[in-house]
Amino acid sequence: MAEQHKAKIKEIFASIQGEGPYVGVKQLFIRFCDCNLNCRYCDTEFSSDSNYVEYTPSELFDKVKTFNLDTITSVSLTGGEPLLSADFLADFLPLMGGRKIYLETNATLYNELDKIKRYVDIISADIKLESSTGIKNAYALHDKFFEHAAGKECFAKIVFDESITDEEVDNCCVLAKKYDLDLILQPKMNGYTLTVSPEFCTKILDKFLDKHVKVRLIPQVHKFINVI
Repeated sequence: MAEQHKAKIKEIFASIQGEGPYVGVKQLFIRFCDCNLNCRYCDTEFSSDSNYVEYTPSELFDKVKTFNLDTITSVSLTGGEPLLSADFLADFLPLMGGRKIYLETNATLYNELDKIKRYVDIISADIKLESSTGIKNAYALHDKFFEHAAGKECFAKIVFDESITDEEVDNCCVLAKKYDLDLILQPKMNGYTLTVSPEFCTKILDKFLDKHVKVRLIPQVHKFINVI
């Protein structure tokens, strides 16, 4: 019998989705350890150095069943970067019996997406701006990722601060038009405080809307209502 894949899980909890167009819905969050990127603004603890539980697919499914799934709109695979565990997910997700799956990803691991795409219903994908993340040359990876995500409900989230450039706005809108994406602008936060003014947020929203109509400004709402 082949050895089962295992995944390191940082935490599993039910809470309110605080980002993007599904803000306010109740989800079951499964937070995977580790990430292939290192964004400057990341405020999530996902290290596998300590405080994690390692599961087989069947063990994780048994854990998921301990929650009241009747109140859950969807299961959010988050991190870290869950696609680093794509082989594990290819075994785990069929156990979920058609329950709606919401993938939160940094939109760089397109080959890993191919392994589980059939089981995913909604893709919340980041577009990493060098100005706010420090990540260089992510654009080509995002382009390829959105190509591979074709046929799935997919939107792109963009974290920005006052360093955002007009070139970055242009590049994001080119991707959005190419793949018919909704863009969600998310002002960078310092703890529970916005790092940019409301006036600056409106200015950036208008710059995007000049080039692409499917754009919304949505901050991290869960921080304003103080939920995990």
